[in-house]
Amino acid sequence: MSLADLLVQHPFADGEGLLHTVDESITAGEARARVAELVPRLAVEPGQAVAVMLPNGPELVCTVAAIWQAGGVYVPVNPRLPAVEVDHVLAETEPALLVTPDGIRAVDGEPRTYPDDVAFVVWTSGTTGRPKPILHTHTAYLELLDRVLGPLRAAGAKAEAQGAEPKVPTPNLIPVSMALNAGIYNALFGLRAGAALVIMDRFEPEAFAGLVRRFRIRSTVLPPAAMAMLTDSAVTDLGPLRYIRSITAPLSPLQAQRFVAKFGEVFILNGYGQAEMGEVIGWTAADARAHPEKVGAVGRPHPGVEIRISGDGHLLVRPPNAAVGIDERRDDDGFIDTGDLARIDDEGFVWIEGRAGDLINRGGNKVHPEAVEEVLRLHPAVTDASVVGVSDDRLGEVPVAFLVGTPVEAEVLTAHCREHLVPYKVPADFVWVDELPRSEVGKVLRRELASSYPRS
Repeated sequence: MSLADLLVQHPFADGEGLLHTVDESITAGEARARVAELVPRLAVEPGQAVAVMLPNGPELVCTVAAIWQAGGVYVPVNPRLPAVEVDHVLAETEPALLVTPDGIRAVDGEPRTYPDDVAFVVWTSGTTGRPKPILHTHTAYLELLDRVLGPLRAAGAKAEAQGAEPKVPTPNLIPVSMALNAGIYNALFGLRAGAALVIMDRFEPEAFAGLVRRFRIRSTVLPPAAMAMLTDSAVTDLGPLRYIRSITAPLSPLQAQRFVAKFGEVFILNGYGQAEMGEVIGWTAADARAHPEKVGAVGRPHPGVEIRISGDGHLLVRPPNAAVGIDERRDDDGFIDTGDLARIDDEGFVWIEGRAGDLINRGGNKVHPEAVEEVLRLHPAVTDASVVGVSDDRLGEVPVAFLVGTPVEAEVLTAHCREHLVPYKVPADFVWVDELPRSEVGKVLRRELASSYPRS
């Protein structure tokens, strides 16, 4: 089975609306016709790639399905990337064709032929170095979708067996770029569940709330940055939304608490995954109802996923499937070192404590940047914060805080931190900046902050 079948063989009748945006809707029949029209125009050999630089919307979804129908590999290119980054993506992936709003054109050079079953290319987050391409296959990605959908299907089947009417899935709202793994995953998840897709090209709080009301969305995904925008916006009601899955970047407990304080009827279902293996740990609605005290945890492992913590605190994961090439990172027992520090509580919930590479060693004392950032965000002058380690002749490393907000004296922030932290966790310096550098998926690029500090 190909991922293209999720759209081409979607259970909706031809006249039913399948793909929607703020101001456009097309039916399932129109989507299938568009795919059929595009396939002969995407004249690629099996395994050759097609780079697509289109905005989020029905045309993008149909183009991706057509690429897979033609036997090609989808290479997403964010239309907002600068030209130099677009050139880098094309050089790294060597596609045969490039699709833009202006049409389809051949790409100079000899196109690469990818291994059988490869569906698309995504990129690592780029927080520790230049992003690297990752290959996902049709087979492994279908397994990933079914792994997550399994408990939902089982619950539906149980309800129907007890006499309940079959539920028609509500539309799946896609508020993130489909140039990212998170966008691709959530679009395919909706199609695999038999749902319509509601696609946003740019996130805007009022438009998001309007789509939630219009399509009666009860569950969706949001990155932490979007949740912060909603918390700080004029939007006061997200009904009938009940569940939000946090994606793309770590969600701090403080951000979660601020959001819940404003939109109290909405459960935040944190989750954990990596581009190489998809989501492997997450929340169920039942867990959210039973364990509201665990806001901030990333949930429990999905069915078929095994986890453990190594002696040095690293989270190790053994997923049923993963991207092409990731087997090189498996140990003898098949576990993959995620590079994240974590703990598992007595009820099996996983708490992420930070990246191993971000841990600051201050004269032998270990400082988790995230813990310090949470304290800094409690100060009314601070709207965003990132803490990095910089070199120090005496202690080896010291924490330095980069802050966004209304500047105040360092002594004020030092006193604030000392109220909540042991002395060695208090930043040695505070630097005010206009904004924090972030990757395309919203993660702070700590290495850029560290290299910008005069003492590093």
